[in-house]
Amino acid sequence: MKKSEDRTVYLFSKGYSNYVFVLLFLLYMFDYIDRMVVTSMFTTIEQEWGITHTQSGLLVSAVYWAIVLLTFPISILVDRWSRTKTVGVMAIMWSIATALCALTGNFTQLFLARLLIGVGEAGYAPGGSAMISGLYPIDKRAKMMGIWNASIPLGSAIGVLLGGIIAAKLGWKHAFGIVALPGMIVAILFLFVKDYKTVDLSFLDINKNKIKMEKKDLLKEFLSKPSVLFTYFGMAAVVFVTTSLLTWLPTYFQNTRGVPQDKAGQMASSIMVLAIVGAPLGGFLTDKWRKYRVDARLMFPVVTTVLSAISLFVALTLVKGTIQYAVFLVFGVLVLAFISGAAAVTQDVIHPGLRATSYAIAVVIQNLLGASTAPIIMGKIYDLTNIQTALSVLPLILLLAAFLFWLGSRSYVNDLGKVAKIELEAAE
Repeated sequence: MKKSEDRTVYLFSKGYSNYVFVLLFLLYMFDYIDRMVVTSMFTTIEQEWGITHTQSGLLVSAVYWAIVLLTFPISILVDRWSRTKTVGVMAIMWSIATALCALTGNFTQLFLARLLIGVGEAGYAPGGSAMISGLYPIDKRAKMMGIWNASIPLGSAIGVLLGGIIAAKLGWKHAFGIVALPGMIVAILFLFVKDYKTVDLSFLDINKNKIKMEKKDLLKEFLSKPSVLFTYFGMAAVVFVTTSLLTWLPTYFQNTRGVPQDKAGQMASSIMVLAIVGAPLGGFLTDKWRKYRVDARLMFPVVTTVLSAISLFVALTLVKGTIQYAVFLVFGVLVLAFISGAAAVTQDVIHPGLRATSYAIAVVIQNLLGASTAPIIMGKIYDLTNIQTALSVLPLILLLAAFLFWLGSRSYVNDLGKVAKIELEAAE
């Protein structure tokens, strides 16, 4: 396998790029705080309103359904209009929607408010990934994607933790109002950051003539790249697992170990927050390996996803007590180590003018097949059997994800060679 040859060139200054990155990180963190704060309050809401476990799962799935419906059209707006303005407006919207959850009086109202959160969050991941790809050179892309995606477990863990603590002390509705305000402040700041110029959708033919892309060319850009297609579905499989655990792990600890609600939320959040180590570490190691093996951005996810499947199987079926929790912690480090490389692939092999669209496709697939279905499927299995049985299927899904990443790795180098070479320009 040949070595990678990349140049280190920043679109803006390194300092300004890092400032924008910090805002992007905080927004993604608040995105997941607002998204997951409800999960550790399921028991309280179920008792107060008399709803089922499946309905509790619907409160999480509602966000992802809205994301599935709107991510793709909003990503086109991101790619063709403005990354910064789209992201800022969307973040303001989801913060307002989160605050509205505190005013609901029944399941239907809360479900609709959760849908509105998803409407706001639909444009963030594509816009954020496109911004990071533009801010940083390709040789640093996986590392920065890894650090950025570490905000997912951090935000999720904070949301789960705050939900349990605030529900126990102030009542569950207060949690929504408290977590909404900080995201609103960061969103307003982001409206004023610099953007890069919208990239012309064109390519060079065999005679080096510049040709404007037509609809068939846009479709071909994705369908002719097996590496990114397999990556989309591999990401969806892992997201199914992580969403299942984010949603039901607090309940698992309550039911199998008799842990109180607030303590169960703390235990679950401690496990998932360790991905804040795994995601950036995965990015760092992936970029290092890529210097010697170009397809490292997919081979590294193969290795770490297999290891996460093994550790989750051991935790759920072979050990108990303190040892079980220790193995869960190892799993927490491993499970999102894949994301930096996989996310970078969605940007590496696609035309620079379609990067937000590429990540939008990833978001649609992972939310449609992973995040939106996982809470309901796990909740249904739980209703029919028990929480232990429901979670025991997850290691097999991780093995499927590893296989999909391996299939993608076989065509990554060839797909990378097809990408149009276009330098981004800073917007004035």
